Amino acid sequence: MSHAPTPALPVTFRPGRTRAVLLTLGVAMFVVVTAVALMLERLGPGERASFVFTAALLLGVLVLLSRPKVVADDAGVTVVNITRTRRLAWAEILKVNLRPGDPWVFLDLSDGTSLPVLGIQPGIAKESAIRDARALRALAESRGTGAERTD
Repeated sequence: MSHAPTPALPVTFRPGRTRAVLLTLGVAMFVVVTAVALMLERLGPGERASFVFTAALLLGVLVLLSRPKVVADDAGVTVVNITRTRRLAWAEILKVNLRPGDPWVFLDLSDGTSLPVLGIQPGIAKESAIRDARALRALAESRGTGAERTD
């Protein structure tokens, strides 16, 4: 990846198209399943409630899948993945990696571990993910310990 301009802080990176698809699909499924449950005359109240509960459960799963984001501010980065949130100081981030074929960005951290960042994923918006990864890399290089270029 080449060098990118450093964005103004605070900045939030999230897979917008993926999020829109997941939330739209979730709401549509909830509405359709609930409507079917209400229209089927043979169903009793308990069965209807189970249809609605199942639809709500599916919507909940899709909302969780749409949750990932990365928030960068002056003090560091907050990585919000599906069920976990982690706060990092800029100095903890050694490298920002998005290699060809990677499902999302990975951060190489000063403690020797790697953290997946689901908030930047090439999925259905590859160019946007590459641009966001470059911007996050530029921020990490300018604010943290710095990292050499990785592709």
